[in-house]
Amino acid sequence: MALPSDRVPLAEQVEELLAADGPLPIVSAGDPVLRRGIEPFEGQLEPSLLARFIEALRVTMHAAPGVGVAAPQVGVGLRIAVIEDPAPVPDEVRVARGRVPQPFRVLVNPSYEPVGDGRAAFFEGCLSVPGWQAVVARHASVRLTGQDEHGRAVDEVFTGWPARIVQHETDHLDGLLYLDRAELRSLSSNEAMAERWAQPTPDAASAALGFELP
Repeated sequence: MALPSDRVPLAEQVEELLAADGPLPIVSAGDPVLRRGIEPFEGQLEPSLLARFIEALRVTMHAAPGVGVAAPQVGVGLRIAVIEDPAPVPDEVRVARGRVPQPFRVLVNPSYEPVGDGRAAFFEGCLSVPGWQAVVARHASVRLTGQDEHGRAVDEVFTGWPARIVQHETDHLDGLLYLDRAELRSLSSNEAMAERWAQPTPDAASAALGFELP
């Protein structure tokens, strides 16, 4: 299915996307919508259309599957993202990565700032860069501000893997992909990841591929 034209008003773009049942098509790296400044949400979608769009993002995230998806990833230039992480991982991974379950959340006009100087480096992937993963050093703790889907203020500190998720999705709304922050010597196919680098931390990959961890 062709993605809606950027010249069409946003509400019409979204209506066109929602005309088809099921998950929305995810755009891949190289599409300009992933690299542009994104409009703040200021009521461009009336409440019922916004609710339908958010539900479609949720369905798309689950189907991918992923732990977050941002509106630009489905071709819509609005500062909206959704996250959810059931964190179905072994205890060793949970402890090493600080990965704990996150309920479904809607982030509207989010921004983040670091809390403290701590950084954590782990392999990371993206639905818009399918088939590849790379190590990204991110802030270990961030303060996220913005609104939810009802316009209520969000001001919350995230740590561990949840901090990574909100940074990744908010970066999408600033025209950034995880590869812009990645250690490119770590870039690995999903097959190589499964065969060689599935450990809870990227220390073995760092030693073998020749890149430094923070």
